[in-house]
Amino acid sequence: MTGGVAAVQARIAEIRAYVEPATVSVAAASASSSAGTSSVAASAPAAGTDFAAALAQLTGAAGADLGTVPENALSTTVTGQDLVEAAKKYLGTPYVWGGESLAEGGLDCSGLVLRSLADLGITSGVPRVARDQATLGQEVPSLDQALPGDLIVLNGGKHIGIYVGDGQMIDAPKPGKSVTIRDVYAEPTTIRRVLPQQAASGASTASSSLSSALASTAAGQNALALLTGTSGAAGAAGATGSTSFTSALGALGSGSAGASTSSLLTSLWGAAS
Repeated sequence: MTGGVAAVQARIAEIRAYVEPATVSVAAASASSSAGTSSVAASAPAAGTDFAAALAQLTGAAGADLGTVPENALSTTVTGQDLVEAAKKYLGTPYVWGGESLAEGGLDCSGLVLRSLADLGITSGVPRVARDQATLGQEVPSLDQALPGDLIVLNGGKHIGIYVGDGQMIDAPKPGKSVTIRDVYAEPTTIRRVLPQQAASGASTASSSLSSALASTAAGQNALALLTGTSGAAGAAGATGSTSFTSALGALGSGSAGASTSSLLTSLWGAAS
């Protein structure tokens, strides 16, 4: 069992290199083992959200498959599928040359890309016009290899759309038309991958379930503190800083979360590997 935990911790260290770790309040509260016990007990309800966020980042439960992050990615947590869904909100919006918000009455092709990324919180480093957006991220060799969220650049850089899959893109075509989903009508000038792909649903579901379980109890918070290497935390089940991760999971498994130690450990391993 110790070897399995070590493998999980090693995988998590790898994942942490890709994402900015969330602040784990238990670590800050635990100056020592004795001080940690009282601090965690006092701050457990407020710390739940921080722990859930930390676990989501460490296991990739936020949605992104970290193995698909392209070079010069605009984000490592927002996915190509997220970009497609953000763009779909503007279906039917009129084409307006130079438009980059509904306040201007509509959107042009690069304005749709800009607006959709901004809706996802991505504003830094995103150029305004299609010709410059065509330099973002990593080049994809052909349309056959395009994935949802890739930027499809056409007409020598004069037009741009967002790939949705199955040979189609969402774009703002031209004056008199509206944002629509249609076939990629010509050989792309270039295809640019700017975001990772969504993680497989099984791993995401396992991570989300475990995240909820860990965040719901003080014992779970202690398990996560041990998992992330922030020893000194202690939960309501009587665990101390020297308690092993497996025994912390045992305390959680026998609590209100209602899951066995083995199933929780299996879920964690599946999410982290």
